[in-house]
Amino acid sequence: MGFSLLGLIMALAVLAPNLLLVWFPPLSPMPEARVPRPLGWLERAGQALCLVVPPITEPGELVGWWAVPALAALAGYYALWARYLATGRAGETLYRRWWVLPVPMAVLPVVVFLSTAAWLGNLWIAAAALVLAAGHIPASLIIARRVQPARGRTVPR
Repeated sequence: MGFSLLGLIMALAVLAPNLLLVWFPPLSPMPEARVPRPLGWLERAGQALCLVVPPITEPGELVGWWAVPALAALAGYYALWARYLATGRAGETLYRRWWVLPVPMAVLPVVVFLSTAAWLGNLWIAAAALVLAAGHIPASLIIARRVQPARGRTVPR
């Protein structure tokens, strides 16, 4: 246990764009999607762990080149938030495919945290990221499948 400024910065960097939903909520209503309760709990636990664990665990030996994929994934995540705003805050945009990723706004934060774990030499962050992946990605896939039929087409690229 200890404090990690880099861990705090990365955790806040992933959390920050989510605050856009407070000021710029989706304008189109999202269809109801039933995410199994245990999966929802796992998702919330992963989100909480990824916010708390990086700042409260000291880094190990830094592996500087891992900052590159961490920051690239973060930049991609920010670009997807920009896409959400640019599409007129369409809710389905939050679950829209990008390149080969079916739910990139769920996958990229996991990539950021796994890369950050490697960068900071911290297995606790990796464990938190795996919990996030186990809950957030499947839950997002369930919602994405529900969003697709609502628009009468597959998730656009």
